[in-house]
Amino acid sequence: MADVVLELRGMCRSFGALTATDDVSLTLQRGEVHALIGPNGAGKSTLMGLISGKIAPDAGNVWLAGRDITGLSVAQRARLGLARSFQVSSLIAEYSALRNVMLALQARQGHSYRFLRPVALDRGLQGQAREILARVGLAPRASVEAAFLGHGERRLLEIAMALALSPQCFLLDEPMAGLGVEGTAQLVTFLHTLKHDAPILLVEHDMDAVFRLADRISVLVYGRIIATGTVDEIRANPAVRTAYLGEEAAP
Repeated sequence: MADVVLELRGMCRSFGALTATDDVSLTLQRGEVHALIGPNGAGKSTLMGLISGKIAPDAGNVWLAGRDITGLSVAQRARLGLARSFQVSSLIAEYSALRNVMLALQARQGHSYRFLRPVALDRGLQGQAREILARVGLAPRASVEAAFLGHGERRLLEIAMALALSPQCFLLDEPMAGLGVEGTAQLVTFLHTLKHDAPILLVEHDMDAVFRLADRISVLVYGRIIATGTVDEIRANPAVRTAYLGEEAAP
């Protein structure tokens, strides 16, 4: 299990009479993209909340790099390297892309956000931030305020801020949402590279992107994982076609 970075064991969560997460176990392995798919209401958002620490489980455990982190807060999990893009930190609209990434770098170093202004001219911090922006293709937009970035650019900036935390794994929640064909293709290409920095647990509704990107796929229906496998295995699974892809299973 040395290659397992993130592991869920028997995760359960109910809200009154509704069982949103029903005995879910899965692993995220080094160097992979593991996609989590399922119809609306399947429990994907609840599961991501359980992993990130935003929601407490009724039962089960979350392990990160061999450590049980079930009782830790969102902030404590982030400091240990669990980076949830789009919820790791909110973009500050009036700050440039560069300063937003500098903010994340400061968080990694344990500094309070209120000290950003005195170190805004720190060349070392700027250099690190510029390198990260270059990784995601935003170097030419470093001085642009987040409020004036395009939708796809803001997605990339949020990933850049997650990268600044030097994570052990990424939780990406619908990163393709709102992107056009070209933007989605660019992000898929980038995520293929990003997984070698840290593995990615991906929730995504764009099935074309999932099938191009995922090394493994788990299918969640009514809070339970009904199948886990490669793209070809999931495509061929009759239960998946019936429950999620909307096809009739062969008799």
